Amino acid sequence: MSRDGKEPHFTELVWESTEQNLPIPPRASADLKVPKPPAAAARKKAPEEATVQLQLWDMEETQEPVTTTESQFVVRARELADHKETASLFVPFKSYWPTYGHMTGAQSRWYFFWRDEVRQGRYPKTDLSYIFLHVYELINGVGWDEPQDGYRQLNLLWEAYRDQYKRLDQYLGGWIADFSFVHHLDVPLSGIVARSRGLAGDLAELELMRCLTAAPEQLTFEVLTVMSDYDISKSKFYTGEGKTAAERYIPQVVALIDAYVARKHGSNLIGMFPPGPAVVRERYLFRSAVYDISLYGYSVLVPVVRISKSPPLRSLITRLFRLTENKLRELMGYRGRLKDIKVDADMEDLITRFLQREFRKAEQLEKGPAVVIDAKKLEQLQNDSDIVRTLLTVEETGEIEGPPAGAEADGDSTGRTHIPAADEPGTQVQHADPAGAEDDAAPSAEAGHEAVKLSAGSEAASFVEASGVVAEAQQDSGNSAAALWDSFAAALTPLEWEAVHALAEGRGMAAVQHLASAGGTMAELLFDGINETAMNLLGDLLIDEEELNEEFMPMLQYLGGVNDR
Repeated sequence: MSRDGKEPHFTELVWESTEQNLPIPPRASADLKVPKPPAAAARKKAPEEATVQLQLWDMEETQEPVTTTESQFVVRARELADHKETASLFVPFKSYWPTYGHMTGAQSRWYFFWRDEVRQGRYPKTDLSYIFLHVYELINGVGWDEPQDGYRQLNLLWEAYRDQYKRLDQYLGGWIADFSFVHHLDVPLSGIVARSRGLAGDLAELELMRCLTAAPEQLTFEVLTVMSDYDISKSKFYTGEGKTAAERYIPQVVALIDAYVARKHGSNLIGMFPPGPAVVRERYLFRSAVYDISLYGYSVLVPVVRISKSPPLRSLITRLFRLTENKLRELMGYRGRLKDIKVDADMEDLITRFLQREFRKAEQLEKGPAVVIDAKKLEQLQNDSDIVRTLLTVEETGEIEGPPAGAEADGDSTGRTHIPAADEPGTQVQHADPAGAEDDAAPSAEAGHEAVKLSAGSEAASFVEASGVVAEAQQDSGNSAAALWDSFAAALTPLEWEAVHALAEGRGMAAVQHLASAGGTMAELLFDGINETAMNLLGDLLIDEEELNEEFMPMLQYLGGVNDR
């Protein structure tokens, strides 16, 4: 087979150059000498673009502050903090997040007139958006100098318009609580908890801890319901006639038991049943409000003690709820009782006596003041009686002779002698000379004494019967008062008598507490016993707010060894 034309052919390529003996460069240097593509040079950037790029890099190094809508609002609010308008017409205004820029000229005029009225304590009817705008000013620090004043304005604004706009309860409670946190105000949160049911969590725990630690008398019904396993809102007694009494007396009973435990064991309820450690909670500030976070930050850390989670303390509060309701049912004549309530006998006795006393005081206030003997009026009656007796016991022994027969004709119908005036027509005033003084003096004296007798007879005749009655009544009242107070003194125990004696002598509560400690009881229990006896025998409380009733002070003379201060 012929293979012509299919043999391989070799071609020799010759590169001609005049350069000879050149060294071979290293392999790594080959890439360095690769020329840049010409396209890069063809599309040159404009100098302006390069300048802009440099400016962008510079901004990353020195950034300017970011301006937000909220910060702009605060700046404008400070500028308008003292702006006022004259009386203007109300113009409706509705905006979800109201600011100054959302209002028309007429709306602005009304707003600044209305805000000035609010600052002066007057609250005209207005739209909700105006109210929120003013609230935004207050929470951003505009419109007050001291935080306490800002807190006061927020509360007054809430109280004035919450019945008209229920949505205020949804927002203002939380915002006012945030305001108190960022400004470190030691204020009660019970009102916020009561009005804003949705805030009952952490705020109720904080209020419980504050009250049970330092101010048990400030406990409120709404806050205590967090501690109770008994849902009193489902009780027929509470939903009926007992609502007012339960909300009034249950917090007082808890405060009473707290004081009782502190006196008996030397430690209050928190000390007896210590809760767990505090849990730090992050609270976001002024949610859903126009608020500049550069003022107070985005959130605040609040230590919350879960006091309502203490099982023994919760059990005690639940039993106190049920026991108090039972006692109120009994006092108010309500049929039916709650069962299986177990508390210490001394606690139950203390609560029973306390509620009975408070109910008697309330009934007494409704009936009016009790009938008591007024010592000043009694003394006045004594003086009047002495005067009448003096007038009626003029001596009639003949030392004073009656007037001449013509004296009656010269006197008026009341027995008073008529003396003509110096300038009366047809009358001449005669001046007695010293020689005739003795002769003229006798008839004048007789006429004068007779006039006194006649005057006494006419003016005091109406007192004759009264004086006898007064004297008799005075003697009877003194005897009855003495007998009544003797009965009262006999009804007191020796320790109670000593307590009354200490208060009457001005030794104060320190002496009473010393007596109570020595007798193994409490001053409150002593006062309860004394007042219970006083109500039964005297018709009123003898001791009111750790002091003797001023109305009874003059009568303490009837108690042996007790003198009026």
